[in-house]
Amino acid sequence: MSAAAPTEDTTTADAHAGAPGAYASTTAPAHGAEEAGGLPQFEFQHWGGQIVYLLFLFVLLYLLISKVFAPRMRRVFDERAQTISGAVATARAVQAEAAGQAEAAKREVEEARAASRAMAAAAKARVTEEANARAAAEEAVVAARIAEAEAAIGKTRDAAMANVAVIAADTAAAMVERLTGKAPTATELKGVA
Repeated sequence: MSAAAPTEDTTTADAHAGAPGAYASTTAPAHGAEEAGGLPQFEFQHWGGQIVYLLFLFVLLYLLISKVFAPRMRRVFDERAQTISGAVATARAVQAEAAGQAEAAKREVEEARAASRAMAAAAKARVTEEANARAAAEEAVVAARIAEAEAAIGKTRDAAMANVAVIAADTAAAMVERLTGKAPTATELKGVA
């Protein structure tokens, strides 16, 4: 439109000047200019400058990426990889240490259990031995008392057996006296005993 506006101004100026058909002659070139126009990027005469600018920008971006951005990104990636590998190595070392400590603790627990079992067995054996010794001593005391009691019973039995004859003679004499009314003689009582 801007290209058409100056032509209309010139045509109106020519029309005012009195030039016959000036209006018609100026519109035709304006219409032809619109047909020849378009996007300047697609015109072959501009391709050389565009290719130069494109190559310049490509080289500039390539240099920026290869010299500035890529090394920074590579450094960041390397640091991140080192950090991750360091953390993994540290975690594995801590895990190995924890496993070693767990094994040591397990061994200590087993040793403590074995020691406590041995101590309990020793205490049980000691208590059993003491109980057996006490039982043997008490059995000896009981056996001594039983022997004393049997000796006392034996003496009492012997004494009673010695008196049985006398008691039998007295009983027989009392029975005979009661039945007959007379007391038996000592010779008659000796025959009964």
